[in-house]
Amino acid sequence: MSAVLQPTRAAAASAQMGAAGLRAFMRIAAHWGLSTDEQRRLLGEPPRSSYFAWRKAPDKAVLSRDTLERLSLLLGIYKALQILLPDAAAADAWVRKPNAAFGGASALSQMLGGNVGDLLRVRRWLDAARGGGWS
Repeated sequence: MSAVLQPTRAAAASAQMGAAGLRAFMRIAAHWGLSTDEQRRLLGEPPRSSYFAWRKAPDKAVLSRDTLERLSLLLGIYKALQILLPDAAAADAWVRKPNAAFGGASALSQMLGGNVGDLLRVRRWLDAARGGGWS
């Protein structure tokens, strides 16, 4: 019987993580001044109707593994910036500033490339800057 309950528990845990991730992402999006289109792009281009439903009721959102991975990377990027740049305004502004690490483009431009790998590149760069190496 526990084998039957296991997927249900996993699904519930995933839903809780997704809801928490969405709420945190919406706060980050406000800090970074992201447009709706930028937010959707960072989340993997969900349909507009899904995106607005997620905003309205994050606890009811059913997120794909891809979206959960994107949320995890975005939250990690935000946290790394808060550690590297303890001044919140500077940390939030950093994402829009040109950066030689991304060919002179901003980290946000890199992240808006549309692929999970674009988010991962920024996350890894920040982790290396923090002294965490390139895992």
